[in-house]
Amino acid sequence: MIQENHGLLVILSQGQSRSPEKRALEEGISEMAARLPNTIALVVPHLYDLGADSESLARIRQWKGPLVVLTWLFDRAAHWILDRMDVRGTPGDVELINPDARLDTDDEEDEEGENAIDEREEDRVVSIHPRPDRKIYSIDLRASDRVDAFESEFRRILQRENLDSIDQRETLTLERFLHPTNDTALSTDRLGKLDVLSSTSAESLRPAAHESPLGITPIRIDEHPSRRWYPVIDYSRCTNCMECIDFCLFGVYGVDRAETILVEQPDNCRKGCPACSRVCPENAIIFPQHKSPAIAGAPVESGGAFKIDLSKLFGAPDRNEDPAAAAARERDEQLILAGRSAVGALGNTVANQPPVAASKPSEDAAVAKTSRDALDSLIDQLDSLDL
Repeated sequence: MIQENHGLLVILSQGQSRSPEKRALEEGISEMAARLPNTIALVVPHLYDLGADSESLARIRQWKGPLVVLTWLFDRAAHWILDRMDVRGTPGDVELINPDARLDTDDEEDEEGENAIDEREEDRVVSIHPRPDRKIYSIDLRASDRVDAFESEFRRILQRENLDSIDQRETLTLERFLHPTNDTALSTDRLGKLDVLSSTSAESLRPAAHESPLGITPIRIDEHPSRRWYPVIDYSRCTNCMECIDFCLFGVYGVDRAETILVEQPDNCRKGCPACSRVCPENAIIFPQHKSPAIAGAPVESGGAFKIDLSKLFGAPDRNEDPAAAAARERDEQLILAGRSAVGALGNTVANQPPVAASKPSEDAAVAKTSRDALDSLIDQLDSLDL
């Protein structure tokens, strides 16, 4: 039986940085992927910034077969960003790994941790609501600076998916992705736009001797979304305990019809605030753009602890501050900046504290702003370089 999209879709999510080195790597990988057999390369803006009505997301949702997504993010973050966008599947095995994202634990600890996870497996959201069988291979672009390393990984995935030897009749299903002809996946007005956005013509579909059977160049979606900040839930770890919705006071979280937690109003989230990720008992809340790998989606050990916990270093002036206390403090800072009253660690409004007018910064906000240490200033300077 031929799949609806029989082939491999390679999605390259462009970084927010304008670094020439990063752009050159992105271009090299996308051009290489487009020439591989039975493969389509799709270049989109930063995946995390895409809105629900974006053309890039509409095109990605058409694809029902296996796909590879490449981002300048940890692979766990990329997978669950796609999942929240209704692009769902199970994680595929990837051998090209960012060295900073490897778990270095001894076998005895791994075995003990895995047993602990197995005992709670039935509580995970993905166990209650399984994802489709199709594989999503998430690759961190920081894994290598060599295009040939990515080519080897793509060819390995093609072989694993049995896509390296499909015949021309099956390959034609890829052309339907390039030129959608039904209105079930996209609205009528979007079909016209996407035909223009795709640089593929009928002539370019004729294969050259050394090229893919489709002989195409990457499809590029020309969109310019604004930068965003919101939490992403890793449902392979989430137990639907509702700690996050109880803790957050900005209306970011909600529940669906099955009473499962979800990020309902992502743009209500306060930029730079990762407080809810600190109170999650399963380390299931990711802020992909956070400076701390532990919060940005780096691998977590089987026992549930962060591999690298830099949250105190980057998020709390006092390195000995308890994570729960840090979370409460961060939430209070954002409430004050939003012109609301602080609530403290117990979730009750601080006694005798009058509401703060949204148009006038409070003294507490000024103190919070000036309490930044030298390391925070250094990080801000590095950010301004846009490396």
